[in-house]
Amino acid sequence: MSFMKAIKFPSAITVLLLIAAVVALLTYIIPAGKYDRLTYNKELDTFSQEKETKTVVLAATQETLDQFNIKIPIEKFKDGDIWKPIGIPNTYHTLKSQPQGITAFIQSPIKGIMEAIDVILFVLIIGGFIGIMNFSGAFEAGISSLAKTLHGREYILIIVITFLIAIGGTTFGLAEETIAFYPILIPVFLAAKYDAMVALASIYIGSCIGTLASTVNPFCTIIASDAAGINWTTGLTTRLIVFFLGLIICLVYIIRYGQKVKLDPSKSIIFEQKQAIESQFPLTNLDSALTLTAKYKFILIVFMMCFVVMIYGVSQLDWWFLEMTTVFLIGAILIGIIARIKETTFVDTFIKGANDLLGVAFIIGIARGVTVLMEDGLISDSLLFYASSLTDGMNKGVFINVMLYIYSGLSFFIPSSSGMAVLTMPIMAPLADGVGIGRDMVVNAYQFGMGIFAFINPTGLILASLAIVKIGFDKWLRFVMPLVGILLIFIMIVLTISVYI
Repeated sequence: MSFMKAIKFPSAITVLLLIAAVVALLTYIIPAGKYDRLTYNKELDTFSQEKETKTVVLAATQETLDQFNIKIPIEKFKDGDIWKPIGIPNTYHTLKSQPQGITAFIQSPIKGIMEAIDVILFVLIIGGFIGIMNFSGAFEAGISSLAKTLHGREYILIIVITFLIAIGGTTFGLAEETIAFYPILIPVFLAAKYDAMVALASIYIGSCIGTLASTVNPFCTIIASDAAGINWTTGLTTRLIVFFLGLIICLVYIIRYGQKVKLDPSKSIIFEQKQAIESQFPLTNLDSALTLTAKYKFILIVFMMCFVVMIYGVSQLDWWFLEMTTVFLIGAILIGIIARIKETTFVDTFIKGANDLLGVAFIIGIARGVTVLMEDGLISDSLLFYASSLTDGMNKGVFINVMLYIYSGLSFFIPSSSGMAVLTMPIMAPLADGVGIGRDMVVNAYQFGMGIFAFINPTGLILASLAIVKIGFDKWLRFVMPLVGILLIFIMIVLTISVYI
């Protein structure tokens, strides 16, 4: 027993490096291969077919798409609904093996950091923003006021936070942006006598269940439906059912755990880390807390408006990380001015805040490095080809559940929802025709499969999220796996029923 206690689960960075090593080995085992890609050039109004050794320019017409058996209206390309290269069905070809050796393995974290620099800068600026906010004193005053208001009804906090983030996930794919919420909300949950796992769960699970059952998410539902050649509203009823019932399941699960921890803190999965986490996110002493003055209220309004502006920009103005990062940089400066923080103190505080999230930034880059290894090793398309071959001649009930698991597995190698959609849908969606079900079923299986694995996917966002709170991946798995099992059974039942009615 003492020997087992001495064994510690490795850190997030070590886990990712181990995964990268396994992926590098897989490039020696899995045959290299690739599907041809079709890309629309808006300026020239032409298609480009990217073959193994050459690129062929084709007319941007419906006839060209029909020639490739791509059942997508040409308007989807010309209107900008599909802006990424799509995989062309029946064009898979093997290539010369590109095994990723020691040099590629060592370089992969650096390449990943270079590719993920936009996300990394966003995280670092968020760290500085939070540092300035904490230094101003407004955050302490706000937490104290909220804790007093919710006294005895703290469960409302879980419901509101999880619900709002789930709405963001189902409408515009709120995911990477949630990294900004952890340093802000964890002290609030701690002040409400919950543990940090409840805060993590409310934010991360809220995002996961929202994106799993995306309804109008342009980066998931709409682009996948377009690539499958169907209207995005087809299959919407099933997604709404999964969203609302799945959200209820998640809320009940989190609230039950949270109430257990409130009654007996020793029941917390991370009880032995209680002091370390509370020192990282200092609790507000309600008796000596700062009063919520007019100045602090103004700072809190500016603080919250940064998130409102970010969400509006992403959902309505096609903003991405450059614009989002700029919002928080400006927000930090405005808060510094209102709080009358001296220039040298502001710079030092901002840099210290950014430094607090530097480990998270590295984890995001290393996770992207795993994807780089797969792309350079040319095994992602091979896995897709073999996966699509599994479904020949299947019963439709079996078929749709196999698709669920296929997409869960593929999401380890292709964690981007939009990247997965444009690569796989032209290839996978026609398989539904062969078993006599609607293509919307494949779109739903893609969403649900990626979404359910996102709860634990180490190449996704979970390790970066855990790093902020300093919670081990093993502790997260212990907490979340029963919920994943419940949701998986629920989703399999819904998918099975939906193909027979």
